[in-house]
Amino acid sequence: MVNLNIRAKEEHTYDAIVIGSGISGGWAAKELCEKGLKTLVLERGRMIEHPQDYPTALKDPWDFELRGALDYEEQQRHKSQSRVGWGSEDTIHNFANDQDNPYTEIKPFIWIRSHQVGGRSIVWGKQTYRWSDLDFEANVKDGHGVDWPVRYKEIEPWYTYVEKFAGISGEALGLPHLPDSHFLPPMELNCVEKHVKKRIQDNYEGRHLIIGRCAHLTEPLNGRGKCQFRNRCSRGCPFGAYFSSNAVTLPAAEKTGNLTIRPYSIVSSLIYDDAKGKATGVRIVDSETMEEMEFYAKIIFCNASALSTTKILLNSTSDRFQNGFGNDSGELGYNLMDHTYKVGAMGSIEGFEDEYYSGRRPNGIYIPRYVNLDEKTKSKDFVRGFGFQGGAGRSNWGSGINNNEFGEDFKDQLFKPGPWGFFLTGFAECLPYHENKIFLNTDLKDKWGLPTLNFDCEFKENEKAMNRQIKSDAVDMLEKAGFRDILGFDNQSPPGHGIHEMGTARMGKDPKTSVLNRFNQVHAAKNVFVTDGACMTSSSCVNPSLTYMALTARAADYAVTELKKQNI
Repeated sequence: MVNLNIRAKEEHTYDAIVIGSGISGGWAAKELCEKGLKTLVLERGRMIEHPQDYPTALKDPWDFELRGALDYEEQQRHKSQSRVGWGSEDTIHNFANDQDNPYTEIKPFIWIRSHQVGGRSIVWGKQTYRWSDLDFEANVKDGHGVDWPVRYKEIEPWYTYVEKFAGISGEALGLPHLPDSHFLPPMELNCVEKHVKKRIQDNYEGRHLIIGRCAHLTEPLNGRGKCQFRNRCSRGCPFGAYFSSNAVTLPAAEKTGNLTIRPYSIVSSLIYDDAKGKATGVRIVDSETMEEMEFYAKIIFCNASALSTTKILLNSTSDRFQNGFGNDSGELGYNLMDHTYKVGAMGSIEGFEDEYYSGRRPNGIYIPRYVNLDEKTKSKDFVRGFGFQGGAGRSNWGSGINNNEFGEDFKDQLFKPGPWGFFLTGFAECLPYHENKIFLNTDLKDKWGLPTLNFDCEFKENEKAMNRQIKSDAVDMLEKAGFRDILGFDNQSPPGHGIHEMGTARMGKDPKTSVLNRFNQVHAAKNVFVTDGACMTSSSCVNPSLTYMALTARAADYAVTELKKQNI
């Protein structure tokens, strides 16, 4: 006789489902669990538990067979990372396999993905900046894209809320267009960075150089250790010193007893109930067994990362949503954005030979936006703006690579610090062009038989005009700071290289022109929330992850409130 489990659906039913466990997914899990909801987190990749599952965290360069280089097979498995140099022997296990997860570039696009519990929160750059109303009001003021349905005042308390828990180090400036966070003590600028800071203050009105605002602890917080200045962050931090889902939000969710994590669970689509007018669950493919399964919940949070979330929504078709879940506006998949990347300048400077720095600081400098702030700083060549990241350092033993010298004197020289250098790279805001888009490719399937994505996205003249000024301004700042051998550069990197992909399921006031409302709800299915990068209506010029955290915490609070009122 067949053994029937008559409780199968009940055992697969939760109060909430969170798709993805990265920066926003971890926050969704924490908030929902702490508010009493039995929450299932579905992660397509392997399980990683803090701190024991960071296999290379404590290894030295000589512990690696190829000293960090990837062999040919790994390069073929990770073509996106190999194209831009993001993956190495010590970190490549934290990046997705492109052979199993292909995509099609109609125009060049670098899609960097991390498929494991924690997602890209293990490997991110940790730069954390608040947006301001300069960003939230930009679309309506210059006519590009649709208006944001929120303003800074509404998000401000949520920024503070997530900052206090995540731990953000930095210094206050009091700039209205770059609001100060709730800060831990800042890391220290080195001597050359202090020199450049002073020269910028002396030569330019309204420009500032500060230490980066970053999600690194400079003092212990909530049982986590402070940063050890090892700069091996993308291997995983056993000290919990930088913010990751694994070290911070998921353990908090687990403490409640309300968390269930299911790794190896590739969400293929949402389940929509026409009679109820809402989603009732999700369909998954077990990535190890290929088994198809369904899970059910009252609330669903989509946090698979911007493009993976939209891929799931596009693949979630029904009689009600024939062109993708919640796609009444026709905007699902459109308005893709990223920041421009690898344009700026570098140079060397004489002096300071008797000064050095301690450790390997996992942080750099930041020069906030200074153009198009007001009429006085308005550019005639472009709208929006850009900021700079970078830093100073001294060359080390690496200067001996590809060097024809040998012998005792050569070896001794490698132990002496070389000259000081400075590097500046800009991040420019990309406008929300409707024609920059992704869409399903049903002809090319992934390893699990699911449709893949086509990318049709490019930077346009506005971004290129900003890049020209970024390069020119970077050269000018280094010249005025007394540098020599200055090299301005523009690598003309395609979208995706900045790894700040945003948009494709944007928030908005009007269901006719947007996918989500002001609380990140799908307009046409109120129990589905999207709070990762897909929800973004514009891209600002600062790193977006802190805003994802704040929007997620806010949306989770609203979702639970509405659930208790039986409105969803």
